[in-house]
Amino acid sequence: MSTIENTIQKEDTRKNLCLLALGALGIVYGDIGTSPLYAFRECFAGTHGVGATSGNILGILSLIFWSLILIISVKYLMFLMRADNKGEGGILALMALIQRDKNHSPKWNIILTILGIFGAALIYGDGIITPSISVLSAVEGLNVATTKFQPYIIYISMAILTVLFLFQRKGSAKIGSVFGPILLVWFIVIGLLGLFAIFKNPGVIWAINPVYAVNIFIDNQYQGFAVLGTVLLAITGGEVLYADMGHFGKQPIRFGWFTIVLPCLLLNYFGQGAYLLGNPLMSENLFYRIVPVPLIYPLVALATIATIIASQAVISGAFSLTRQAIQLGFSPRLHIIHTSSMEIGQVYMPSINMALFIGTSLLILVFKSSGNLAGAYGVAVSGTMLITTILALFIARKIWPVPLVVLIPVATFFILANIAFFLSCLIKIRYGGWIPVFIAAVVYILMIIWKRNRETLRVKMESQSLPVGIFIKDIEVSKPLRVSGTAVFLSGNSTGIPRTLLHNFKHNKVLHDTIVLLSVRNEDVPFIPEDRRAEDTELGCGLYRIILRYGFSENPDIPKALENIRHAKINFDPMKTTFFLGRETLIINPGKPFANIQRKIFSFMSKNSFDASKFYRIPPGRVIELGLQIEI
Repeated sequence: MSTIENTIQKEDTRKNLCLLALGALGIVYGDIGTSPLYAFRECFAGTHGVGATSGNILGILSLIFWSLILIISVKYLMFLMRADNKGEGGILALMALIQRDKNHSPKWNIILTILGIFGAALIYGDGIITPSISVLSAVEGLNVATTKFQPYIIYISMAILTVLFLFQRKGSAKIGSVFGPILLVWFIVIGLLGLFAIFKNPGVIWAINPVYAVNIFIDNQYQGFAVLGTVLLAITGGEVLYADMGHFGKQPIRFGWFTIVLPCLLLNYFGQGAYLLGNPLMSENLFYRIVPVPLIYPLVALATIATIIASQAVISGAFSLTRQAIQLGFSPRLHIIHTSSMEIGQVYMPSINMALFIGTSLLILVFKSSGNLAGAYGVAVSGTMLITTILALFIARKIWPVPLVVLIPVATFFILANIAFFLSCLIKIRYGGWIPVFIAAVVYILMIIWKRNRETLRVKMESQSLPVGIFIKDIEVSKPLRVSGTAVFLSGNSTGIPRTLLHNFKHNKVLHDTIVLLSVRNEDVPFIPEDRRAEDTELGCGLYRIILRYGFSENPDIPKALENIRHAKINFDPMKTTFFLGRETLIINPGKPFANIQRKIFSFMSKNSFDASKFYRIPPGRVIELGLQIEI
């Protein structure tokens, strides 16, 4: 390859990296990018704020600086992004990666699975609080210019969020192309505003000295420890960086962080600190204090758009997390609408969207201001960060593996840092921090109930299934009437004869010429290559077993998968193929009170599970449902 060709290739690679990094700005960095609206302010004006003395101001800035460097830059960008599950990130992907390793004991597997599920459940609490506090913080900037809007802040915020949730059905793909440029403008603007403020008081730069961070705890003791939970607000969004890794790749996310996001965030935080050093009594709406008066209204508009984008990313993340939970067997089927195949908002779930909207609206109506909401914020984020660290360190030791001489000091530092953040956030429990914990507890209980009862039901169904050999021998002896066409019997049991086939044969006394026993398996990897999608086995007498495999980041499409199967003896002509599905009616047997409650919850979830034919994209005109009663 010539020098010119090498140069052109490098330029194309660099251009592609810049474009991906620009896209990552609009999706990945929305949450952490809007934290300057409230994070630094709440360290002084919040419930657990410290006095705005020069030592405290420099100390808080030092804590924020080193948190962004060590937690986000080192832990997430440099370390955690190496712990990917075939390119995918996020706490469920991490948990699935651990489960795939068979070198640890079943006891550890159970413990790590519980941690992973609870960490995922905590994210739903974050998904409710983030839109509320972000949008409220942006709109509250109107109070800096005039007090006329004060009575309407809540209603304006509610209106913005209502529109946001209503447009979720459209998917972020339709507006995703402008997300990146808008956030790029946002970061440049807040960086320049911070830089101009620093020029007026350049001594604020001394905050990079970690001694000031240590002095916060020495000078303020308990209050200094309590304010650490507020400093955490500056690094919320770290989990999003990791969870969205599969959408853009490691390099674009790292490139965007170190070239744009980190410098602009630090400039703005230090700019706010420089202003507060000269005006220690002006901590309210601190973000807008460094804005020239003529620019306040335009910046409020820009901040509102930025927080909408940040909220969109968190909401879409909740959709993606739920889809992963469904594929991994921790949630019943839910209605999924596919809006795009390329953007993070590629799926829309009406039930999750409605739950998030109701929760977000209630938080705004109850707490009324972003300052009050800050008391409820942080517990879920710090809990998820701690669990992610534990899982990642387990991978570093068991799967990579990292030598103990390296792992022990690294593990000690990050575990202690995350525990400190988590414990400081627990102080907020009485001020609203119980809300995300309560939400996480409910989600966790539902996930565990579904997983355990589905497994129990699967074992029971397999024990009652008829062996394939007996069924085929019966066909050979009785020679039943065969009708033309292909019958596909969908079943979770991939060993015996499904009850739907036995039920149909018992009542109708006929069999199709071609019978396919179809099972769908969800793997603990994000994607399955098309050449490994299907596994088919001929059983005899026109019976075939096909197993379709899907990853936890994929959307099952049975008709499409069957069309791609090339088999000489099976014809999947859509007009000649009939799908048989079983609709289960669960009958609860009397038992212990606690077990009865679990079974009733499971029965309710099963009854309201989304229709299997729609979930697997089977044409409704080709489906026959057979009712089955099952005792549990």
